[in-house]
Amino acid sequence: MDKINSTNALTARQVMLDAPVIPVIVLHEVAHAVPMARALLAGGIRILEVTLRTPQALACMEAIARDVPEAIVGAGTVRSAADAQAAAMAGARFAVSPGYTHAVGRACRDLGLPLLPGVATGSEIMMAQEAGLTELKFFPAMQAGGVAMLKAWSGPFGDVSFCPTGGVTLHNAPELLALPNVLCVGSSWLVPGDALAQGDWARITRLAQDTLQLKKL
Repeated sequence: MDKINSTNALTARQVMLDAPVIPVIVLHEVAHAVPMARALLAGGIRILEVTLRTPQALACMEAIARDVPEAIVGAGTVRSAADAQAAAMAGARFAVSPGYTHAVGRACRDLGLPLLPGVATGSEIMMAQEAGLTELKFFPAMQAGGVAMLKAWSGPFGDVSFCPTGGVTLHNAPELLALPNVLCVGSSWLVPGDALAQGDWARITRLAQDTLQLKKL
């Protein structure tokens, strides 16, 4: 795999291959952003998806990009071209969306942001493929068919790779990662809300270390 650093352009595939799990992070306090990022880095996780679900998300991304340059921060829950633009200005280096629209795809392409768009049906996969996207987020993964759906897609969409997200846990992740069309999974278990609230950075580091034991078969 090509090395990721602070100067080269990223690809969606690099984002997906960097670790078995992309942490899905919801931050309510800007003060939590930098120590949380450092805790994940200490545990070996550097691809960080900060979701645009809170008013503080952009400021959190900006703080991580500025103060923890070793981390690769991206924006999750990108639902519009404006979201993509704001995320790029905050220092995001990739984008993740819960669905796919041509407007979001075009905006990310123009901004140079690798995009992992969410898909849950064959039609959505085909729409993303029309835009040249072959690395996709399967969302909500477990609610939309889980392992059985991914196995079914491997026939007609054998050229597509997935990051299942939604209902993914430390316990079901190994079965997902064993599939040939799955490169990584996304989940929030690495950054629990109570660990953030308590400033338990050591716990987050341990969870990151445990995650790295999930090897892609």
